[in-house]
Amino acid sequence: MYALAAVDIGAESGRVILGQVSADSIELREIHRFLNVPVRIAETLYWDFPYLYSQVISGIGKVLTQCERLESVGIDTWGVDFGLIDKRGRLLQNPVHYRDRRTKGIMEKAFKAVPKQEIYEKTGIQFMEINTIYQLYSLIVDNDPLLDIADKILMIPDLFNHFLTGGTLSEFTNASTTQMYDCRSRAWVKDLVGKLGIRSDLFPEVVDAGTEVGYIEVEELPKGIKLVAPATHDTGSAVAGTPFINADNSVFISCGTWALVGMETKQPIVNQVSMEWNLSNEGGVHGTTRFLKNVMGLWLLQECRRQWAKEGVELGYDVLVDNASKVGQAVALIDPDNPEFLYPGDLPARIKQFCAETEQPIPDGPAQIARTIMESLALKFDFVIGLLKKASSREVERIHIVGGGSRNTLLCQLTADATGLEVVAGPAEATALGNIGMQGVALGIFNSIHDVRLLIGKLPEIRTYSPINDMSDKKARFSELLGVSGVL
Repeated sequence: MYALAAVDIGAESGRVILGQVSADSIELREIHRFLNVPVRIAETLYWDFPYLYSQVISGIGKVLTQCERLESVGIDTWGVDFGLIDKRGRLLQNPVHYRDRRTKGIMEKAFKAVPKQEIYEKTGIQFMEINTIYQLYSLIVDNDPLLDIADKILMIPDLFNHFLTGGTLSEFTNASTTQMYDCRSRAWVKDLVGKLGIRSDLFPEVVDAGTEVGYIEVEELPKGIKLVAPATHDTGSAVAGTPFINADNSVFISCGTWALVGMETKQPIVNQVSMEWNLSNEGGVHGTTRFLKNVMGLWLLQECRRQWAKEGVELGYDVLVDNASKVGQAVALIDPDNPEFLYPGDLPARIKQFCAETEQPIPDGPAQIARTIMESLALKFDFVIGLLKKASSREVERIHIVGGGSRNTLLCQLTADATGLEVVAGPAEATALGNIGMQGVALGIFNSIHDVRLLIGKLPEIRTYSPINDMSDKKARFSELLGVSGVL
């Protein structure tokens, strides 16, 4: 057995997981967990990178007490966010959170310098104002002096790798989320970003998932531990850890804070349909593409829970899902991707306001609001799957839901009902499994991620949901709500 460690950091929390691996088995054990709480200073929302870095060091140290020899470590995080380092390799400021309002309205300004179609044609990436390109452009617009002294831009997992090894590399799957990377030629689009005033020398060399990026060289840890870049974008690792029965006729939903609804394809899909409906071509492992769309995801429940806790009502996810299951059908529906739902704050009040503005009944209390969120998410998943099928000309027979959302039994059943398709739920730890699986490929333990997926498919937690209830009426109402009746 080989001991490998996966560091998986999401928007709510991070974990360090020990994987005991052989050619025919993978066993995971969570060793260390920590919160990921952003910090607002003045008007800016930051990630607390020094704290996160200290927790990564602490977690790796704890792993070392649980195994005789640690072969490698791999780090994955969310995408789009970054840190700037100077010529001495020092972090110039804490990375700014993608939910910070500095990019509000910035896309329209960017499109005056570079046409929207040109950006999409080269990058194939969904337009979202949180994308790295618009975060950087906001610094240009604000004449921020940070860019004058910055030497390199490093995505969040690359930033951890830099401070652990001293290297300055970027990994493909995360670089592809920036909307500054050519999805076909696989190179930074330096000419394009130059039109926005962004320096081309900021961008580091890009390596593939499964690359050994160096050895950990920090005082707190022993020398000689390999650092491997898995798919450093957490969705990239989650898709790598998805037990596809047949990827060619399946859709994945990596469901956590965000829900990434997509297909694994051999080539990017950039056409009129994909641009019109804002679909994304992100990098995958072994040269694949994750053809997908971002949907707001369980952030809606997370932020509602935070608001209710402020009001003195503490509700665990299991309790909330159980109560939503008992409350009956949702009295109203929302568009999960309404821009007003993106930012932190009183989300239950915003949901009620949305329902009032769209002349629907107002959901009353946590159970009804949770039911509204989950039915709306399932219907949005169905709509996005229809777009993916239309743009790719592929048929879909099965949906794989992985990540924390795979434990949400109500959401899984609603997704089966809304789509009329079989839903295979699990594993919840797909990201960690994909992370460790790609480390195993790099070390020669596995031949490819296909071998890893075969092992994952045998895990006892995998559950299957078949359609039970007809949601045709709700699908029609939802289409009217989105203003897309008759599109599919």
